[in-house]
Amino acid sequence: MPGIPRCMSTQHPDNVSVPFFATSAVLAGEDEIREAYYAYSHLGCDEQMWDVEGKEIDTYVVKKLLSFYPEYFREHVLGEDLRLTLRVPNPTVETTEAKILLETLESIPRSYDAAMRFYERDVAPIFEVILPMTTSAQCIDRIYRYYADHIVGRQNARFGNGDITIAEWIGEFFPTRIQVIPLFEDVPTMLRAADIVEEYLSDKPEVADQRVFLARSDTAMNYGVVSAALANKIALARLEELSIRRGVRIHPILGMGSAPFRGGLSPATVERVGREYPSVVTFSIQSAFKFDYPVDEVRAACEHLKAREIGHAKPVDVERALPLIERYSEAYRQRVLELAPQINRMAKHVPSRRARKLHIGLFGYARELGGVTLPRAISFTCALYSLGLPPELIAFDALTKSDLEFVHEMYPSFEVKLAEALSFTDFDGALMTKSLRESLDRAGYAYTPNVEHLEITRRMRADLDRGETTQLADLVTRAALLRRFLG
Repeated sequence: MPGIPRCMSTQHPDNVSVPFFATSAVLAGEDEIREAYYAYSHLGCDEQMWDVEGKEIDTYVVKKLLSFYPEYFREHVLGEDLRLTLRVPNPTVETTEAKILLETLESIPRSYDAAMRFYERDVAPIFEVILPMTTSAQCIDRIYRYYADHIVGRQNARFGNGDITIAEWIGEFFPTRIQVIPLFEDVPTMLRAADIVEEYLSDKPEVADQRVFLARSDTAMNYGVVSAALANKIALARLEELSIRRGVRIHPILGMGSAPFRGGLSPATVERVGREYPSVVTFSIQSAFKFDYPVDEVRAACEHLKAREIGHAKPVDVERALPLIERYSEAYRQRVLELAPQINRMAKHVPSRRARKLHIGLFGYARELGGVTLPRAISFTCALYSLGLPPELIAFDALTKSDLEFVHEMYPSFEVKLAEALSFTDFDGALMTKSLRESLDRAGYAYTPNVEHLEITRRMRADLDRGETTQLADLVTRAALLRRFLG
């Protein structure tokens, strides 16, 4: 397997600013081709995640990149120097998009043919796919085997009456195998990630390298920021133990946005985040990271991530962490349910930045939550910031003094993330409870408000209460520009 990428550009729409190459504020179609090229050539990302979930898919992305930007890609070989990785629908969960998976897998040999014609040699521009919402080894294995058995394997079948094989008719199929990267998004499966990966690898002695993707954004939305961070750290430690035990190189990917709640990875924080997660090989470079900072800062941050030395996962006291996760998550979810009406009202005015509908998460199903639905993580985060109660603070009052000491030990950047969120908090707002205020005071957190942001959030709440919503989207954007992320 070629060198493992360090900076995975993604299509998560958490940006406030519209990139200069975009034809509209909502990126779609050819703009996303331009975005991929820009991420490679100007920002220094060495991987582009290409979403085929919930949108009109473009399975000709390889052909377009090579034909639109031939000079660049002759010098930077797609599939060797740079990587393009597809995120596909999960048929087990996303039943309405299940057949898009088959169409996407069918495009991989066609992309190989396009690259072979371009480079005049064997190059596999796509050889990995990301499977979201992975919950079992079977989910991963089905995709691995479907590609090998039903796309590549059929080339040896003959037409009737002793006719030629399919391969003789339309050419051989390459690559002969693909790698499947499981993406774990909820706390229970993240805690079992190492076991699931071990089961998946048990009958694949040919696999020497395995990438594993851990989500942070949806995990935080569904369980709270503390639970998300601790679950990530437990999973990383267990994946390292698996790597040592089985002799398979595990290469963790961590999906993080710029908002502290969604991971807090921005050009300003790469050094701190890299120290916090030493065993992570690849970090997601989401849209706010790419477009809400000066290009020189973005490029320098990517170079830092690519040059950093990969270390060992930090051990976690699991017996101490698990009861805390359970208790904190329950308090977090109950409070979110109380806030749901206000969140949904504000989220309607969060501007769209990407023409796609993401897969449904835990709150989207909401069977055990009384049928309450919520917006996706970016709009959810933006709505709460716009209301003056950053989601990082929700359920903080459920943490005891002992809990906080443990969290600070296991999750050192929690304090600075909380401090950043507090600067965008309205302590006099209707969403600030007496319990939360007293808990923050007892913990000794100072409150230095961003005055301009505070004025905007108070105006937004007043407009929302009066039903005067014509300027809300503009106000949401103004506040987000101060934060340097939408949500």
